[in-house]
Amino acid sequence: MTSARTGTRPAARRTTSARRPPARKPPARRPSARPPARRPGLRRRLASWGWLTAVLAVVVLVAVTADAEEREVPLATAECTVPETGVELSGEQVANARTIAQVGYDRGLPERAVVVALATAMQESTLRNLPYGDRDSLGLFQQRPSQGWGTPEQVQDPVYAAGQFYDRLVRVPGWESGELTVVADSVQRSAFPRAYQRWDGFAHSLTAALRSDDFTRACG
Repeated sequence: MTSARTGTRPAARRTTSARRPPARKPPARRPSARPPARRPGLRRRLASWGWLTAVLAVVVLVAVTADAEEREVPLATAECTVPETGVELSGEQVANARTIAQVGYDRGLPERAVVVALATAMQESTLRNLPYGDRDSLGLFQQRPSQGWGTPEQVQDPVYAAGQFYDRLVRVPGWESGELTVVADSVQRSAFPRAYQRWDGFAHSLTAALRSDDFTRACG
């Protein structure tokens, strides 16, 4: 068909419109060959908690130990030097010595009796309440139940043991002025009768120290 005005044939209409090709979908991901991570089992979790508990326990123990070191040393482990002797005693030894001395004073005995008793106990047990000894000997004075000193429980009682020693000491003729080792052996009947003499000076110094306020404050 020719246009009346221009005498030209109109352009032919496009019967189809250009369309975009459809967008391609991304290919689906293949499942990973690695299996999914499993949650730790109960046993493993308990083991982890146990390890953590152990660590915490160590931390607490270190803290408690550090705190204890800052405090005073307990009497049972404190070291005290007996004046004029250089001999160091633990708190346990000082407590036993004080008990022996007090039993003597409570009975109205003179200081000489305390000196002999302390020297004897130092030689027999180093002022420790021993639960063993030669044959059936026990306690501070190593007294033997089989020889009539008392039951095993009694001779390991410091008060009872000291009382038994003083009971027999005052029966020894001349005990107040006799040589210490002779007097002590008259009570103990030791296989080493001369051994007590070595503690004579120590026993005098310890007896005096037990009456000293300075020694009491330092050693309890």
